Amino acid sequence: MNTDQLVISLTFTVYLLLLLAIGWVAYTRTRDLGDFILGGRRLGSWTAALSAGASDMSGWLLLGLPGFAYLSGMESIWLAAGLLAGTWLNWRTMAAPLRSYTQIAGNSLTIPAFLGQRFRDDTGLIQAVSASFILLFFIFYTSSGLVAGGKLFQSVFGLDYTWAVAAGTCAIILYTAVGGFLAVSWTDLVQGLLMLAALIAVPVVAINELGGIEMTFNLVKQSNPDLLDAMTSSDGAGLSLISALSLLGWGLGYFGQPHILARFKAIKSVAAIPRARHIAISWTFLTLTGACLVGIAGIGYLDSPLSETDSEKVFIQLVGLLFHPVIAGICLAAILAAIMSTADSQLLVASSAFTADLYKGTIRKTAATRELMWVGRITVILIAIIAFLLALNPDSKVLDLVAYAWAGFGAALGPTLLFALYWKRMNRSGALAGILTGGITVVIWKQLSGGIFELYEIIPGFVLSSLAIIMFSLISSRPQAAIVAEYERVMETNS
Repeated sequence: MNTDQLVISLTFTVYLLLLLAIGWVAYTRTRDLGDFILGGRRLGSWTAALSAGASDMSGWLLLGLPGFAYLSGMESIWLAAGLLAGTWLNWRTMAAPLRSYTQIAGNSLTIPAFLGQRFRDDTGLIQAVSASFILLFFIFYTSSGLVAGGKLFQSVFGLDYTWAVAAGTCAIILYTAVGGFLAVSWTDLVQGLLMLAALIAVPVVAINELGGIEMTFNLVKQSNPDLLDAMTSSDGAGLSLISALSLLGWGLGYFGQPHILARFKAIKSVAAIPRARHIAISWTFLTLTGACLVGIAGIGYLDSPLSETDSEKVFIQLVGLLFHPVIAGICLAAILAAIMSTADSQLLVASSAFTADLYKGTIRKTAATRELMWVGRITVILIAIIAFLLALNPDSKVLDLVAYAWAGFGAALGPTLLFALYWKRMNRSGALAGILTGGITVVIWKQLSGGIFELYEIIPGFVLSSLAIIMFSLISSRPQAAIVAEYERVMETNS
């Protein structure tokens, strides 16, 4: 190991020790399952906003999106625009009613528990079905983070890919299993700020080294003029309607992401949401802009073009060329921050779905609080192991894995939650139909190709799920008077 690698290694070690210390402090404040899953619903505006953003963006923000911008140029703006619009709509439409409704509806700690209570599903079927989809898609989502971690450690330290993935997995497991939701949220606050700093610093320094933004665009134009046209792909072909809709369609996914929605449920009060929303939108705008500019700057800065397989390493390449090893170590730690801030949230939500909705909901209804907390911790480890095994393929692309899981959650849970919060005529049949239709559509659509099937699977999944909710709700009996009364009480609270 040379001197530069040693300095970067020390930076990483200090960073990891800081996260573990936060995890231990959170462990001392975790008293019951409510603390472990939602931190006792006491997050402040800054923590909720940055934790939601950091857990949302993951390693793909510093690897996948810059890599996509490096290959496609200004076409990446469509994806960034969809994500920014989705973030705003999610905070605007979901945060306040979900915070109020989950507390009124039996103090529901998880999304499946909320849906079960919202529609008075005594059979537990809604909880079981929604929890199963959460477990399925989170395994793929968590796997994407472990792939990103493997690529990071492999590039920086020259580790064997398998050992690189294993190292990242162990670090995430340690503080997530120990500290629960508080550890995850507090570390996300730190990690969100670090990600923001890195995504501002890297493109600013790179563009300055190239002679300014105009010179950077001129270099990109010399490389491939089509990269500067948002309406064409990198090969000069016009951007198709299917491609544009697929990129914008990412915004639909926000309504069904359990790890992001958990921050809405955990914020200390509805009154804290407007401030949190402003912080979250500002953070998202800056980080998405920075990530796209990293890819654009990489086109002009790197002497040896990266292959499509290695395009997701453009941020790592720029950091190594631009900065002193100490600063480079901090910037590379931002990738680790992005990976860990999402993977820990995903592991925790998946663990919660199993512990609260399957284990306590159907397997062992009399389980005590302490038993449930330990089941939750063990589940974190088991899910991480399965995700680790899926991540062992070094040819996996981070963005592809994220896209599949993102679509699964967006289609299976997004329409169901939106209708549950805004349509009092919706009933149990509609909820079940929406979850099943959305989830199954994504799974099937992903296996097909050509023509209309090139459309990102979240769009047909979202549309068909919405139609199923409306149709099955209308052809079945009206919801009970008590359910309607509870719904109206929530709407009055948030009016």
